[in-house]
Amino acid sequence: MIRSRVTRLLILATVAAGLSGCASTVALEPAADANDPLCAEITAYLPQSVAGESRRWTDAQATGAWGDPAAVILTCGVTPPGPSELPCQSVGGVDWIIDDSEAPRYRVTSFGRTPAVQVYLDNEIVSSTEVLDAVSPLVAKLPRDGECTARPGTE
Repeated sequence: MIRSRVTRLLILATVAAGLSGCASTVALEPAADANDPLCAEITAYLPQSVAGESRRWTDAQATGAWGDPAAVILTCGVTPPGPSELPCQSVGGVDWIIDDSEAPRYRVTSFGRTPAVQVYLDNEIVSSTEVLDAVSPLVAKLPRDGECTARPGTE
C-alpha cells in the first residue's frame, strides 16, 4: 500500500515536472507552406540566440521564437508577397518588406524568395538590425526569384 502510494507520487511528480517544462513552449500556427522541404532546412539551423534573446521551443512546423516573452518569431512558408508600397530593405543579400503598421512591433517578410519567411519582432526589446543580421544568412539560401526595385532613398 505504501509502496504503491510512493510510486503514484513519483509518477505524479514526474508528470508535473514534464508539464512545467512545456510551459515555455510558444504556441504558433504553421504557415500554409510550412511543409516545404526548404523550410526544414531553414529551421534546422536557426541560431540558439538572436539579438541577445534565447531560443524557445515552438509547437508549429517551420517556426522559431526567441525571448521570454517571445520578442522574435520566425515563420517559414508564408505566402510570398507581391509588389508592395511598403519599404524594402536588403540585409545580407535578402530583400525584406517592412510592415511597421503595429510599431514598435514590426512584421518583415522576405521578398523574392520561395518559400517566403516572415519575422515578427518587438523593436522595444530587440534591434531589428540584429535580428535580420542573424536570420538573413539562412534565408539567403532559399531560391531567389525576384528583388525589390525601390528601396528607401532611391525613389
